[in-house]
Amino acid sequence: MIDTFPTRITRLRKNAGMSQADLARRLHIKRSSIQAWENGSSYPSTDNLIALSKLFHVSTDYLLDYNSQQTVCLDNYSADEQLIILRMLQYFDTTASSSRTNAE
Repeated sequence: MIDTFPTRITRLRKNAGMSQADLARRLHIKRSSIQAWENGSSYPSTDNLIALSKLFHVSTDYLLDYNSQQTVCLDNYSADEQLIILRMLQYFDTTASSSRTNAE
């Protein structure tokens, strides 16, 4: 499956455990707007795009497919929480790296 804005927004919404109606309520818009974004018949305004990126903790570049790597914004977390998250990522990077080495 090609990773486009509609597929990314759908995946992010579902991963967050939200229905289209839930997301629409969070953004103060109609559910039909979410449906249109997810089927690719329309795209969000700049304000809604920014709101989506903040809500899902991803960059607007990721949503718009300017950068295929998903990023996570940690700005809303304390310094201690950021450190914990970064240590977890380092752990998973190390584990994945050693798994690839063992598989080869």
